[in-house]
Amino acid sequence: ERPFQCPECGKGFRDNSTLVQHQHIHSTERPHECGECGKSFRRSSHLLSHQMIHNGERPYECGQCGKSFSRSSSLIQHQNIHTGERPYKCGQCGKSFSHHSTLVRH
Repeated sequence: ERPFQCPECGKGFRDNSTLVQHQHIHSTERPHECGECGKSFRRSSHLLSHQMIHNGERPYECGQCGKSFSRSSSLIQHQNIHTGERPYKCGQCGKSFSHHSTLVRH
């Protein structure tokens, strides 16, 4: 059950705190600014992830090949290369892709 509903888009949530967090996507406010390049973000966690670009930090390493990434999502996407997993499927022709961006380009 998802009793907490977003008044903006209607999406439902199990708890109010998740709804409040979600509502930031509808706001144009970006209070968290990178001191290095000036790019701003809605969430402080997104700013922290972004800042790894500037300091070269890449804490997420692939156990198969040793390649490292600044974002965990990039590592997960990379690992599809090793597993052969193709989770993104075209709804029109049925062709599958290992990366969402490749499906979008297709």
